[in-house]
Amino acid sequence: VQLQASGGGLVQAGGSLRLSCAASGRIISNYAMAWFRQAPGKEREFVAAIPWNGSGRDYADSVKGRFTISRDNAKNTVYLQMSSLKPEDTAVYYCAAGTRIITTPGYAYWGQGTLVTVSS
Repeated sequence: VQLQASGGGLVQAGGSLRLSCAASGRIISNYAMAWFRQAPGKEREFVAAIPWNGSGRDYADSVKGRFTISRDNAKNTVYLQMSSLKPEDTAVYYCAAGTRIITTPGYAYWGQGTLVTVSS
């Protein structure tokens, strides 16, 4: 599975962005999908995950109520809708695919990352 993340950019605090993760090489309908992020000087951290059937989503406490993960298996794409963004959300965001939802970076497949910068 090849994953291509896009949609990052510069946004003011309180704004919104939608990240996309397009998969190729294999359909993602049987995979759990996740988003992680890594800020400068910090470890990669879990953001959100969604199982293959779209139910039972999981979120990091820091983004609950502000971020929404969704998937369109027909388009082989996963999304991360981010709202009420804060400067501490600034990071490179990575999408990942694996056989089940986990909140650690143990996924089999990773995209290249897209940078999100939130200005105060």
